[in-house]
Amino acid sequence: MAFDFKKEYKQLYQPGTKPEIVQVPPMNFVAVRGAGDPNEENGAYQNSIPVLYAISYTLRMSYKGDYKIEGYFPYVVPPLEGFWWQEGVHGVDYERKEDFRWISVIRLPDFVSEEDFAWAKQEAARKKKLDCSAAEFWSHEEGLCVQMLHLGPFDEEPKTVAIMDEYLAEQGYEHDFSETRMHHEIYLSDPRKVQPEKFKTVIRHPVKKST
Repeated sequence: MAFDFKKEYKQLYQPGTKPEIVQVPPMNFVAVRGAGDPNEENGAYQNSIPVLYAISYTLRMSYKGDYKIEGYFPYVVPPLEGFWWQEGVHGVDYERKEDFRWISVIRLPDFVSEEDFAWAKQEAARKKKLDCSAAEFWSHEEGLCVQMLHLGPFDEEPKTVAIMDEYLAEQGYEHDFSETRMHHEIYLSDPRKVQPEKFKTVIRHPVKKST
């Protein structure tokens, strides 16, 4: 049976509808950076998604070809994720989508090296006729965070964030946003197949103990 990150790391990918504190370990991702409204049709964000999936599935299916990845084992491609921020904003302002800066990512198994990634990037571009030049191998460690499952449309996320904020105050924590610690979303639903009211999104924020 293929290794499924969502099932093997339930605490990271299947939190409940109540806030919790979690320690997030270092991870590697295929990533594309950009700016602008994610809802813009044919915009930078929407154009990044096919690139992420093309490279991810090239790595996933590599065992069927001549290129062999050391330590490879069958796995389910992890869900799409996004790190979001805006200049001069503590957290994010949902009313200013045009000011978003983002890093759109899909997690990579630990056995994927930068050399393997470079091969997959070139192979995906060749096979899919995609410009994959913006894709990068990105290592990131979130560390201490608060997270919670958000149910419903993305525009209703502030309600969930407010619950998380109240929890932090009660537990003696505070936000720790910075240039490297950002608002993070993990998309457990496919917007093409699920109605917005049924979206499932993990919201994760960096935190530290209150001083």
